[in-house]
Amino acid sequence: MGIGIWYEMFICDPVAYLFKNVSPRGSLAANVSNSTVRCLSNLPLAKMLVDRHAMSRTVREEVTPKSNEWGYQLGSIYIRKVHFRDPEMIRQIESKVVNRLRQVTAAIKQDGVNQVSIITSTAERQAAVEFGKAAAVRPAIFGKTMAEISRDAEVAEVMFELLETERIVEGGANLTLVRAPEHALLADLLAAEPAKPKKRI
Repeated sequence: MGIGIWYEMFICDPVAYLFKNVSPRGSLAANVSNSTVRCLSNLPLAKMLVDRHAMSRTVREEVTPKSNEWGYQLGSIYIRKVHFRDPEMIRQIESKVVNRLRQVTAAIKQDGVNQVSIITSTAERQAAVEFGKAAAVRPAIFGKTMAEISRDAEVAEVMFELLETERIVEGGANLTLVRAPEHALLADLLAAEPAKPKKRI
């Protein structure tokens, strides 16, 4: 892991700053670097990537007592950058992120399929109930209607003839006319046929 730190210092004891430490800036940089490694090296990765304010406060509390002895204090400190430096670690993290995204996508798709199945089954069940009600009511309605029609014999006879004729017409069956002397209509139909021309000898 690589961690970028921004910090500032201010002098609180000029004598100690000038004479107790040969390189105050170098000492401060070393103290901040060591404290950062010591305080942050064992933190969970998720916390290190998110909770930067707490990490900055931890480093400042670690460095301040030592810096006071040398005449300066550590001011504001900010963890400005947390990045990965190992290519293999980067590849593994990317692989885990991709796998997790695939799992989430598959879960979302499965949830959608489940919701559609629930809606479809509910609609089919309701439709089956309504069709069942209609099938149960139909005989009563049909019987009531037939009873009203049967009160008049002539109307009932005409209706059944019309239904039979309609069924024959819709059936598309071939009709064969048979000679029957007792039916005048058949004789008229046969007489209406055009005469065949006689052959000349």
